[in-house]
Amino acid sequence: MEATLWDRGTFHAELGQWIDAARVLAELVEAEPDASAARLLLARAYYHSAQLSRAEEQARRLVADRPDDGYAHLLLGRSLQRQGRHDEATGSMRIASALGAR
Repeated sequence: MEATLWDRGTFHAELGQWIDAARVLAELVEAEPDASAARLLLARAYYHSAQLSRAEEQARRLVADRPDDGYAHLLLGRSLQRQGRHDEATGSMRIASALGAR
């Protein structure tokens, strides 16, 4: 079942259907909380569908679990920036840059 959810989630993401992708991926992450690839794509889906507090929540979880993931730091920083929390975003953006994420 999880493979089917992943396929559906990535399908919607590839088409830019971020709300649909988020709905499917949230179900997958609930079933498999340690699936970091699914959580990362879920954070992206939330970000692109302007569900910024949810994107922030998922990105914070990723950063806590994988502090060497530059893209997770980038997603966190950008989510904070889009919420107008620029001071909070600075640290994450610096770490993302140091880790080579753009």
